[in-house]
Amino acid sequence: MKIIAVNAGSSSLKFQLLEMPSENVLISGIVERIGIENSIIKINTNGDKLVELVEVKNHSIAVEIVLNKLLDLKVVESLNEIDGVGHRVVHGGEMFSDSVIITDEVIKAIDDVSDLAPLHNPANLTGIKAFQKALPHIKGVAVFDTAFHQTMTEEVYLYGVPYDWYEKYGVRKYGFHGTSHKYVSLKAAELLGKDPKDVNIIVLHLGNGASLCAVKGGISVDTSMGFTPLAGILMGTRSGDIDPAIVEFMAEKENRTAKEVINDLNKISGYIGISRNSSDSRDLWTAAHAGDRQSLLAVKKQVKMICDYIAAYYVTMGSVDAICFTAGVGENAIFTRQLIAKRLAPLGVKIDEERNFVRGVERLISSDDSKVKLFLLPTNEEVMIARDTMRLTK
Repeated sequence: MKIIAVNAGSSSLKFQLLEMPSENVLISGIVERIGIENSIIKINTNGDKLVELVEVKNHSIAVEIVLNKLLDLKVVESLNEIDGVGHRVVHGGEMFSDSVIITDEVIKAIDDVSDLAPLHNPANLTGIKAFQKALPHIKGVAVFDTAFHQTMTEEVYLYGVPYDWYEKYGVRKYGFHGTSHKYVSLKAAELLGKDPKDVNIIVLHLGNGASLCAVKGGISVDTSMGFTPLAGILMGTRSGDIDPAIVEFMAEKENRTAKEVINDLNKISGYIGISRNSSDSRDLWTAAHAGDRQSLLAVKKQVKMICDYIAAYYVTMGSVDAICFTAGVGENAIFTRQLIAKRLAPLGVKIDEERNFVRGVERLISSDDSKVKLFLLPTNEEVMIARDTMRLTK
């Protein structure tokens, strides 16, 4: 069966068409700058890359263009060959602990928690509705970033705030990147030759946005992001964990609102805040090797925060079989991985520098005598979306 995996952003539409259950990618691509001048569609199929300037006023038009490309490029002879559409949805609140068939009730529930992910859920819903309009007879499935973390216990997900905040407004840790954490932890168990129920894995999803997850026996027991993706480790433009009193302090010092300060914590903090240089790990390492102290400091601060979380998760789970690096920084930042491994030496972690000197490939990168396996594992959220869509629609 053929499944489209969709990730709709506020001005973009990323997609893959996969043949299932073989998980063979037939075509992939992205429509960028939706609703903006000079929209672009980028297509990858059979090793060929196609880039076109197109006029895309809204997501409905973007979906029409994508579906027409499937026909024009003979990827499918008819749209009736498509058996399901899986949609990434960032926030499912407490209602969804698994992926679900999309109904009017599900759409309302996603909309109801949009205030918890105001930049993402509305865009995800736009993509859902656009595909419903274009393919009204094909079932859609919502795959939630937060669902994998619904196995966390109360003592993990609750904050030390008035309990009424949780009961009335849902103030708690939710966690994100769940689809990626699930995929990578399953792949790690496979490489270890063990059942997921028999291993403890720590996944490091390190991209411009970044989070860690402790996966014990195949389920998420803790994760670094919280009520929003601002929490956790330092990221490309996000601060990660800070003393919350800083918000009021800076608002008073600069005569600004709390919302404005939090915007700074989301948009001009993290890598770019400390380095004053860039939010991109590649730029920081280039500058660091040229002697720029601030750029190196930004990386070192992130590494420390990562290792602090790993140490905590080690204690939480009692033991760790593997630590997995994934996403843009995790898959490509060779020297960041080295720094992390060096700092984890007290846990018996040892990296093999020759094995580690690669980017974006699936590989064991720890030395043979390391007490914890280190894996570089490219993530594949689209495959997870397609798997759940197949499971619920076949």
